[in-house]
Amino acid sequence: MEYLNDMALFVEVVKAKSFRAAGDATGVPNSTLSRRIGALEKNIGLRLLHRTTRRIELTEAGQIYYDSCSRIVEEARIAHEQLGEMLAQPSGVLRASLPVDFATLYMAPLITEFAERYPGITFELDLTPRRVDLVTEPFDVAIRMGEQPSSTLIARQLARITPYLYASPGYLKRAGEPTEPTELRRHECIGYPKSGPWVIHKEDETAEVEIGRRFTVNSVGMYRSFAVLGQGIALLAEGVVADDVAEGRLRRVLPAWHGKPIPVYALTETRLLPAKTLRFIEFLQDRLITR
Repeated sequence: MEYLNDMALFVEVVKAKSFRAAGDATGVPNSTLSRRIGALEKNIGLRLLHRTTRRIELTEAGQIYYDSCSRIVEEARIAHEQLGEMLAQPSGVLRASLPVDFATLYMAPLITEFAERYPGITFELDLTPRRVDLVTEPFDVAIRMGEQPSSTLIARQLARITPYLYASPGYLKRAGEPTEPTELRRHECIGYPKSGPWVIHKEDETAEVEIGRRFTVNSVGMYRSFAVLGQGIALLAEGVVADDVAEGRLRRVLPAWHGKPIPVYALTETRLLPAKTLRFIEFLQDRLITR
């Protein structure tokens, strides 16, 4: 398809009325221009230009060819400009698979902010627990938490979310407030199924604590609700409980200690992304880091 590039060079030569002027406009050496136009004429089988020492003139075939080529080159230029505008103001349907609780409690305001910034984008959001297949299903991106298994998918890290210990003032008044990690053993701690002991960190220190669980929950939303209702101490991300802390429903416990940071990834099938998907990922990278 090299002849398409030669067509564009041919149009520039005709517009400039000389190889030298066309070379100055395109940055292509005169000798290269002459050689490329010659190859184009050989490929077509007709002479397109009459060359003299001072100027060039179109042959009859050259005029017909120029009229067609100039339209093609102009349409290509417009197509590039339209794509540039699309990149600046992306549009279309963004299909995303999101973790249920993370999306509901954490991402909803971010997606709303993104939607206000890009009014040309509409959204189809899948919040089912299943892991969608980005290769065979029509999703643009999947947001996933935790370390991801090796695969052919492209994983872009959006953030690392650090969980902290929280409990309601009512629970702490009733059960007392722990002052060191070992005291968590005598408290009700709300945990995930099969999560094992809690491993928490403070600078270079690490503590592993076997905890009692009256409630074992596989939903962050329920996890948070039980903590607010005074049922025990929970490890939760700041963004999930920000409103509860601000309004006094939860307090941080052992504030110097925290759980292992949880990575958040955007998964895509390819690195070559449409503008709507690329802007969404860039937006989340920027906003999640600041939360």
